[in-house]
Amino acid sequence: MSPEEIIVRPIVSEKSSDLENMNNQYTFEVHRNANKIDIRKAVEMVFGVRVKDVRTQVVRGNVRRVGRFYGKTRQWKKAVVNVHPGDTIDLYGEGA
Repeated sequence: MSPEEIIVRPIVSEKSSDLENMNNQYTFEVHRNANKIDIRKAVEMVFGVRVKDVRTQVVRGNVRRVGRFYGKTRQWKKAVVNVHPGDTIDLYGEGA
């Protein structure tokens, strides 16, 4: 898989913003079959930072109801990437 296929999108929420500001950690949605080594290499190649640690978790789909029918949202994998002090990732396009 290419690095662009491994990193699906960044997760932007209050909790992820707090992790960015306090612990220099960034949250991404990644491909379900990607492992920690693949995620580390992809983040280092795409963003040009040094990765210190990678934590992953599979987010299970929730049961949703539309009218009288039930369905389930998709499962996806989340990765929290800790980068070295001094390195930053510009997720919001402020540096351009």
